[in-house]
Amino acid sequence: MLSITSAQLDALLLAWIYPVARVLGMIATAPIFGSAVVPRRLRLVAGLVIGAAIASVLPPPPPLQPGTWFGMAVFVQQILIGIGMGLGLRMVLSAVDIAGDIIGLQMGLSFATFFDPNSSGQTAVLAEFLGLLSTLTFLALNGHLLMIDVLARSFEMAPIGGVSVTGPAWLMLTRIGSVAFACGLLISLPIVTALLITNISLAVLTRTAPQLNLFAIGFPITSTVGLVIILISLNAFAPVLQSIFEQGFELIGIFLKTLPAH
Repeated sequence: MLSITSAQLDALLLAWIYPVARVLGMIATAPIFGSAVVPRRLRLVAGLVIGAAIASVLPPPPPLQPGTWFGMAVFVQQILIGIGMGLGLRMVLSAVDIAGDIIGLQMGLSFATFFDPNSSGQTAVLAEFLGLLSTLTFLALNGHLLMIDVLARSFEMAPIGGVSVTGPAWLMLTRIGSVAFACGLLISLPIVTALLITNISLAVLTRTAPQLNLFAIGFPITSTVGLVIILISLNAFAPVLQSIFEQGFELIGIFLKTLPAH
């Protein structure tokens, strides 16, 4: 008859449950994996498979008792670390959505909205278009595989039971929002500058020829100029996105390194 002692059960839980908790926390919030269009069952299965694969190569965990309050606190800690990693990367990638909203506002397309399944709300069409491009670029650059690699390396930088979830790491995570806004503004800056020149030219033209109806010719001109500039700048879009992705992974590494050790 097969018998399992409590010590063996605790060792089994430490070796498998804790890594899976961190993996599921990241998959729930990370881009691509945490998208609302991905079924929850698929995310659960992917988290269990990835967590089992990572747990099989990890060194033996420290002696903990999962049934105690400290063991449950460490379990919750793993979930929070995974959520922090996923949210940090998602906030960096939201720079493209910010750029799309700014460009659409300057082009006069902010009223053209589209249902976004990721946010379960209305999103500007231009922001949705740039978001789809960023997602395809992220997949083409094997960003999903890099997320799994960063997740596996996180157990080296923040071992189970060896770090605390309190400290300056979470403050640094909140500052990623300012980085995302700055990146989105830089992405939209060339197009916004061109549209500003176009609006100034239209204003001068209206002053010299008052009989022209600015509302009749302004919107088609600004929309056309904006779309043409976006078309021209698409070739340089992928390198910019690659730089944003790299910066996001670097910030995740900084977040893990700044977690205070016990």
